[in-house]
Amino acid sequence: MSVVAPSRLTKLTKVRCNIFQTVYNPTGIRTGAKYLRARLRGPAMMSYYPPTLNISRVARMYPELELVDEDEEQRLQDIEDRKKRGKGAPKKAKTKEDGRRSQRRK
Repeated sequence: MSVVAPSRLTKLTKVRCNIFQTVYNPTGIRTGAKYLRARLRGPAMMSYYPPTLNISRVARMYPELELVDEDEEQRLQDIEDRKKRGKGAPKKAKTKEDGRRSQRRK
């Protein structure tokens, strides 16, 4: 039985890597090639869930249908009611001085 020289085996593995388009890595260092070769998961995850439909998007796409989003109308009405009772969001400061005044009042 004949023994093959180690130098010939390394040459053989180099040629094999060239033929099959793999990385020659004789020391076995981690390269991350396994993860780079893997298929991307994002497109599969995105296609798993069906697209969501909401009334506001459909109303914007087709204004001739004159659809009314009742939830949005209710939200706007609630905001208006809170403002009438003085419970609405405070006005935004237009200058730095306005912002300092509102902090001093507290």
